[in-house]
Amino acid sequence: MTAGVQVALARRTVTPFGLWVFGSQASAPVVVLVGGIPAIYATTGVTALPLTYVLVAAAVALLAVGYTAMARQVGHPAAYYGILARGLGRGWGVAGGFVALVAYNAIGISLYGLLGATVAAHLGGVWWVWAGIALAAVGAFGRAPIVRSTVVLSAVLVVSLLIVAAFVLAALGQPPAGGVSWDGFDASGLLVGGLGGAVAFCVASVMGVDASGSFVEEAVDRRSVGRATIGGVLVLGGVYAVAAWAMGVAVGPAFVGEMAAADGDLPFTILGRVGSWLVVVAGVTLLFGIGSSKLSFHSVIARYVFAMAREGVLPARLAGAEGGARVSAPRGGSLTQTVIAVVVVAGFAAAGADPIGQMFTWLSTLGAMGLLCLLLAASLAALRAPAEVQGERAGVWEWKVAPVLGLLAGAAVLAAMVFNVGSLLGAAPGSVVPLLLPAIIIAAAVIGGMWAGHLRQSRPEVYAAIGRGTPQPNAVPDAINVSI
Repeated sequence: MTAGVQVALARRTVTPFGLWVFGSQASAPVVVLVGGIPAIYATTGVTALPLTYVLVAAAVALLAVGYTAMARQVGHPAAYYGILARGLGRGWGVAGGFVALVAYNAIGISLYGLLGATVAAHLGGVWWVWAGIALAAVGAFGRAPIVRSTVVLSAVLVVSLLIVAAFVLAALGQPPAGGVSWDGFDASGLLVGGLGGAVAFCVASVMGVDASGSFVEEAVDRRSVGRATIGGVLVLGGVYAVAAWAMGVAVGPAFVGEMAAADGDLPFTILGRVGSWLVVVAGVTLLFGIGSSKLSFHSVIARYVFAMAREGVLPARLAGAEGGARVSAPRGGSLTQTVIAVVVVAGFAAAGADPIGQMFTWLSTLGAMGLLCLLLAASLAALRAPAEVQGERAGVWEWKVAPVLGLLAGAAVLAAMVFNVGSLLGAAPGSVVPLLLPAIIIAAAVIGGMWAGHLRQSRPEVYAAIGRGTPQPNAVPDAINVSI
């Protein structure tokens, strides 16, 4: 298949609710409750974590305004690739596409370490065996039509949010002496040395909500991409802020860091106040939450590979369209992601790495950092987008004001993340490990830019189509038109 062949994802198959589900479940609320929030309290000493979540969510929501405006107008499954190509130039598009592939793969594959270690701790066995089983299951679902994945993700997300709600009620039902405290929202609690690390952890918690932008070609309504993404950020930010506040209330804000460090199962301990059955349900939901989060990232990666291969930037055979020109699932991209995951998981297993302390922590931090960089680039692309991309109804808020505010807030968040990456990784002073993560992101962008330059010289027809390979609606008919 050569560049220019009209191959499309199955249109009008993802509802607005489905878009919200894919973005929200990528963040995995139950995983943040059980693993993320206690880890932040234990390692940073920040008592105003609820307020930190609110501020970080606000910054990411501002960044998402320009991103979703561009995603809606460009309509490209490889969202960042298409956005940067149309807003900043083709070379930037390929660079962004390579960074996105690295970031999404990193944060998605990291979950295999978390899942494998969690199951091994409760059922026994070796973590990488359980990770392999999960990998096979996700690979099978990733090749299925998107509707099937949406049903699974929706069910897990609903149960996850119910678990978080039960946790909040359990925490508030038995507060320590002194009653309910609101210290978690006191701004003075931000004036501590661990704030940068807390900000970085919070960013990692909400990353993935941008996943809905990759389903724009399949969306029933493109305009819903903005509502799903921005709404997802704000809803999840609020959920995590309330959960973090409740955890502080349950044991006392002044002692929550100490308790989280001493009790590795603090959320389960608090849930146990309701009943042991709820602890069991939460544990099972945690496993399904990790797996479904992985499925969400897997689906996004598959679409990036498909869309970039459709334009010839990646090997064209990866955009294979079994059964015609309409693709219900990008199977080439799905298989590619599965193979990459197998190699990475096998590498960490062979090296004897800690699946949580090293594999999960390193890769998830790399992914979160890369996606934050891409959100910043997308806001810049929105500012510089030409009139034909913005459309006739371009508003000042989404194309000018919000992107500028997002760049300012996002740059501050990124700086906090980069300068505190060592605390996220638990690296010893003087270690070169924290420097590797920004270096990997920069290297991916440079390689992408160089590949774009190569295409410009050797395959100018492919270079000209970068970011512009979305088929016209009538070029690839929908199923109803075919039947007629």
